[in-house]
Amino acid sequence: MNAIKLSFSSATAEDAAALVHLHLGVAHDLTRRYGEGHWSRMATEKGVLRRIADSRVIVAHDENDRIAGTFELVTKKPWAIDRAYFTPVKRPLYLLNMAVDVPLQGRGIGRLLLAEAARVAHAWPAQSICLDAYDAPAGAGGFYASCGYREVGHKVYRGVPLVYYEWLVNPTQE
Repeated sequence: MNAIKLSFSSATAEDAAALVHLHLGVAHDLTRRYGEGHWSRMATEKGVLRRIADSRVIVAHDENDRIAGTFELVTKKPWAIDRAYFTPVKRPLYLLNMAVDVPLQGRGIGRLLLAEAARVAHAWPAQSICLDAYDAPAGAGGFYASCGYREVGHKVYRGVPLVYYEWLVNPTQE
């Protein structure tokens, strides 16, 4: 399989429709494979535009300038995160809404997205990247663990079973 080459940039309003398409494709695929769940929620252009305005949404473009993947970084704690599970740091980032276009999954794009998140965290500067994943077969917890993220806890939040992961930007400094 050929190595995929990606370029990364901050999402713009012009990316919104393509991001909705990507997120809907992932939600449909997960629902088809695992049944209805919180992963089945539908993305909207209004929601994507709000995230682009309120946070740092990164897009990965392939060599044909199509969006191959995306993630979002925020400094404000998301509703489902319980800080008590994470290493206390002054400047955490939270990784949200990571997705890889379904036909491109399994080609290393997710790892490249996390490497870009680490690069952004170093430059921010942030001290950690925290995230949650569904604690279900549709969740990506095993993927995050295989990429060096440390599992720090499990919690059911508003009926949704979650597993928390963190990556410390520079574990020797606080």
